Amino acid sequence: MSGGVPIRSDRLAPSADRQPKDARPGAAPGAVPGAVPGILRRVLRGVPRGPRPEAVPALVARACTLVGLVDIAAGVFPRFRNSRMHALAEVLPGALGPFAAALSLSVGVLLLLLAHGLRRRKRRAWRAAVVLLPAGAIAQFTYRHSLVGVLVSLALLVPLLRHRDEFRALPDPTSRWRALTNFVLMGAGSIALGLVVVSAHPGRMVGDPSLADRLEHVIYGLFGFEGPVDYAGSTSWTVAFSLGALGLLTAITTVYLAFRPEHPAARLTDDDEARLRALLDRHGGRDSLGHFALRRDKAVVFSPSGKAAVTYRVVSGVMLASGDPIGDVEAWPGAIERFMDEAKAHSWTPAVMGCSETGAEVWTRETGLDALELGDEAVVDVADFSLTGRAMRNVRQMVKRIERLGYETRVRRVRDLGEAELDRIRRAAEDWRGTDTERGFSMALGRIGDPADGDCLIATAHKADEVPGPYGDLKAVLHFVPWGPDGASLDLMRRDRSADPGMNELLIVAGLQAAPRLGVRQVSLNFAMFRSALARGEKIGAGPVLRAWRGLLVFLSRWFQIESLYKFNAKFRPRWEPRFVVYAASRDLPRIGLAAMQAEGFVDLALPRLLRRRAKAPAPCAHTMRSAEHSARSAA
Repeated sequence: MSGGVPIRSDRLAPSADRQPKDARPGAAPGAVPGAVPGILRRVLRGVPRGPRPEAVPALVARACTLVGLVDIAAGVFPRFRNSRMHALAEVLPGALGPFAAALSLSVGVLLLLLAHGLRRRKRRAWRAAVVLLPAGAIAQFTYRHSLVGVLVSLALLVPLLRHRDEFRALPDPTSRWRALTNFVLMGAGSIALGLVVVSAHPGRMVGDPSLADRLEHVIYGLFGFEGPVDYAGSTSWTVAFSLGALGLLTAITTVYLAFRPEHPAARLTDDDEARLRALLDRHGGRDSLGHFALRRDKAVVFSPSGKAAVTYRVVSGVMLASGDPIGDVEAWPGAIERFMDEAKAHSWTPAVMGCSETGAEVWTRETGLDALELGDEAVVDVADFSLTGRAMRNVRQMVKRIERLGYETRVRRVRDLGEAELDRIRRAAEDWRGTDTERGFSMALGRIGDPADGDCLIATAHKADEVPGPYGDLKAVLHFVPWGPDGASLDLMRRDRSADPGMNELLIVAGLQAAPRLGVRQVSLNFAMFRSALARGEKIGAGPVLRAWRGLLVFLSRWFQIESLYKFNAKFRPRWEPRFVVYAASRDLPRIGLAAMQAEGFVDLALPRLLRRRAKAPAPCAHTMRSAEHSARSAA
């Protein structure tokens, strides 16, 4: 990619009439704020100021986690309740009243559930904690007359109220299927924890019940019934109330998730798609991944001027963008700022997959994020491509061999194909996919033959058989999306499993040879992850660390197309364009990697096909509508 990195024009130097927030009234411009006498300044320096506001959510979440674990321990293990440690547990939220064990267990689980939301700055979790902690303080004082217990609850409540502005994150895109997930996970957790509760009193257990009897007792207890296991003394009531509390928590959280207002996942609206296409018409030649922004399972944020946009999808709490921003480079900072504001509003982890070097420079400069080279994109210049020469001998021989077997190729624009042939190609591509889910996100459009995509290219391979197959003489399909006015980017490769090997090579060569006739000067092929490591690691003189890293990549290639994609792309003698991943912190990389694999279709955490509901019509989510309203107000 060429071109300089844009300079953001709205970052102005502070003017003389722009006073700092802490400047004293009547102070002269340029006066140093906070000019306190030396003695007073030294005294103030010794006064503890507390944690930074942005660190409060994480600290409160850790405190809730610790208190929740102690509460659970106090509710489950009788030895813990009789130890010195219980002197502390008695003053923590949850240890109160005649049903101390059950209440301690319930509050402990609730605090653990709230801790995750508080760490992510969720407003709903903050509201629940603000209600739960005063209730615990009142109960502590009413039932136990414990001032220490009240102070513990208030110690957690004070930072929540003082730093309430830090908890502004909106809900994630959800559906009511999360209620089923919650029921399964909470149910399994309740059964496991219930077995611990039932087995934690061996000295008071009557007889020696089997594991099946204990499991039956847990299941009955979760529904509020008496099971086959019996205990001496009041232990039966303790176990019964603890199991009942776990069952009640499972039921309450499941009902809440099932009946709360649904917050649908974002989708491109017709207006969003029209605006993106207008930007691609003017600036689409800058990035080969630009047309993939038109995937309809993405959301979009526009810059205030409307001259640039960033498309994204939220996967497992990661706000995942792909490629460079769309539109005028001068307006990229505005779109990036909107993207980061949206991530902050929902407490999503921002990340960008597959941006160019220029894009990575702008992202890191405007946001303070870091960038890591992810791999290389193979780009073939049509004018330089030829099958002649020793380097292209293998490809040349393969293509000639397939042509001798009677295969022929056709390369056409989508708009030049009839609807009947397009339908046949679509059905064949879906049947030949080989997986239940469509793979691809950053370099996949997710559809073929849409009327709005008339400029896309389709390369097909044909061979007449004695007995025609379900798709006639069609044997393989390649689909390319536009890359500006004179480029094409490979979208998908599909072939009949019964066809001869080499179909993909045949169609890529056919596409490159037909490119001049179609006005195409450059073609982007597949993306090769960690290409530089694979290439350098196999050279003479590579160090042990590089060789070990290459060996690991080759090993992982058994499950992921790492080395195979690199070797396949290298056959066509391309130039390599580096691509980067942009991330906030190193600790986020595993989470971003998992989200990226989910988005690309390599990891599927969805429900089984038999349990999936019929898809509803796409609906814009609240934050997409809010962004559109904000853009309209800015334009006005």
